[in-house]
Amino acid sequence: MPRNYWMVVLTPENYLVTKEQEFKVQGLKSSQRKKAQRIEVGDRMLFYISRMQVFAAAATVTSTFFEDHSKLWKDYNPEEDFQYRVKIEPNVALEEEQFIDAHQVAPRMDFVKKWIPEWWPLAFIGDLHIIPKKDLTMIEDEMNKMKSRAGRRRGRSRRKLGARV
Repeated sequence: MPRNYWMVVLTPENYLVTKEQEFKVQGLKSSQRKKAQRIEVGDRMLFYISRMQVFAAAATVTSTFFEDHSKLWKDYNPEEDFQYRVKIEPNVALEEEQFIDAHQVAPRMDFVKKWIPEWWPLAFIGDLHIIPKKDLTMIEDEMNKMKSRAGRRRGRSRRKLGARV
């Protein structure tokens, strides 16, 4: 049973790096050491893409943190190498056109309740946050609905293509 539910805040470029790694590993900045040490096998992660203000994926942590200095993710600080890493396994990863607009779901999150409603984006400043299970579950449910709708549309179009042949 997961003990912690995390929200990882990434730039679009760094999200692509995680995606290119097939959601097998996530790097955390050197400033996140104490939080990285708290991440346990079975914890869950929600991926929020800053600038785009969208939720894009959810994953389960499959290792405790470890250090790796190979450069994958980028930061404004050229010395930052996202050295604290955890292995992950994707639960759901959306295509860009399916991303969940944070403007639609963030105001319903318990995590943002301490901010004035119009200022909810302030809750997403920073790289790694512990969020309530309820928030991760709500957003992951929305992601699964998006995946399901996309699958039904693809299924219909495949049948149409097959019918024409």
